[in-house]
Amino acid sequence: MDKKKFKVLKMKIGLVYVKGTLPAYENFGHLPTDIVKENGLVEGNKAHEELDGLIIPGGSITESDSILKNSSLAEEIIKIDKMGKPIVGICSGFQILAKEVDIGRKSPQPIIKKGLGLLDASFSPLISNDKVEGEVVGDSFLTKDLSKTIIGFHCHTYGKIDTGSDGLIYSTINRVNYRDEEKRVLSGIVNDDGNVIGTMIHKIFDKNEEIVENFLKFIDTNEKDKESIFNRNKALMKKVKNEIGIETDNNINNPLPPLKRQKNKMPLCIMIGSTGSDSGKTFITTGLAGMLKSYGLNVGLIKIGPDIRDIVPGLYLTKGIMEDFGSIKISNLGWMELENVFTQIKKSSYDIILIEGVMSVFTGMLNEKIPYSGAEIAIAGNIPMILTTGVNKGGIESAALDIIGHAKKLKDFGINVEGIILNKVYDMKIFENIKGYIQNETGINNIIAIPKVKMEERGTTPEVEIKLEEFTNYAFHTINKNININSILNIKKQCEYKGYLNFKDILDIYKKSN
Repeated sequence: MDKKKFKVLKMKIGLVYVKGTLPAYENFGHLPTDIVKENGLVEGNKAHEELDGLIIPGGSITESDSILKNSSLAEEIIKIDKMGKPIVGICSGFQILAKEVDIGRKSPQPIIKKGLGLLDASFSPLISNDKVEGEVVGDSFLTKDLSKTIIGFHCHTYGKIDTGSDGLIYSTINRVNYRDEEKRVLSGIVNDDGNVIGTMIHKIFDKNEEIVENFLKFIDTNEKDKESIFNRNKALMKKVKNEIGIETDNNINNPLPPLKRQKNKMPLCIMIGSTGSDSGKTFITTGLAGMLKSYGLNVGLIKIGPDIRDIVPGLYLTKGIMEDFGSIKISNLGWMELENVFTQIKKSSYDIILIEGVMSVFTGMLNEKIPYSGAEIAIAGNIPMILTTGVNKGGIESAALDIIGHAKKLKDFGINVEGIILNKVYDMKIFENIKGYIQNETGINNIIAIPKVKMEERGTTPEVEIKLEEFTNYAFHTINKNININSILNIKKQCEYKGYLNFKDILDIYKKSN
């Protein structure tokens, strides 16, 4: 291939920007200079004529059909490939380039989504959220002369790859489908012509400078080109991050004054805890993240435990990056110890950090492994909490009694519950009748009802084929309508790492009668 015939005055590297994509989930080596939308155009011209290369980010592109349903963009991607220009697909971007994906993880029958077929691969369910080192076993323009393993992370539900091609990259993961199991899995392939690469490893560009250099060499950049690319990337990302979500017309219009924060001091941190799974932690965390972002605040998101998929919808709205401290370890599960997470947060530029809990705040608390619950993390970090429960299973009355019990026990542990949310409320009259009772029993005045939202049964959690644009749109508008931002910003408690309680102390306090 004579790549020089594609040389233009300004090197242009496209980034696919359609519903379901995560264009700021990672920095992509600060390479993208132009976004490519559903119409397949770049500055009014066809992408295959304008671009020197293309990056397709992760997200829920496969589930959303946002590329395949629009023939213009699909046709442009195919033409870019035919011209021998480089295309790199990451995670869901890889799946789009493949033949097909079975997204029916919780369906009795496979649910097949067809891809573009530029890579000889088919996908089926395999959950992985590990930090990984990728071993390069094949040759490609991206991995040429790589002197070390590829560093990054996995975040996927459909990660099992069947291929007729030789493998390019393999990752060793320690946890598969919620089970501790070390497994070597295929995580990257290249097409026969050598210009299209798919990988499941996020931050493949950000953590590996040699890969960035290899990409730039492949499109024949010189030093002036590089400087132009990086400068235009800054302007592009600033524009991208001003929008909340993708193609929503929700922008930062009325920014608040910056929150006063001294250097190397903790930003405001809030944990979203719950009485159990299916309480709506992810929905509420996502909506809060979008609401706070809409006021111009720099919002960080962290998950307790390993399942970082839960904070992806929030990052979709905020255009936030998945940080190295995005997962707090409980026992051996997760990425980083709380003390180190706090050290990193102090160095960050975030105004506020939302920490999404795991299951019930007390689940795992009496396991002798320390820590093993959200409550232990809140105690050790002096983290204030918003406590939520869903009313859809036992009714509003049962949910009220349940959350009162949780709030009182959290108080026994010295955890400051700043607000209580009853989620999926189907009758506001019943809620109003019981609201005062919750206030009297807990001493917490901030009692909030979130109405039941009618969403399709599938596509509402990371467990199934979640459509990010639909889920986040419901979350953003519902939380905006029902929660006053001042109820969040008025939380003043300063987080600090105090260390974990030992098991005997936990047991004694847990047994304490109210």
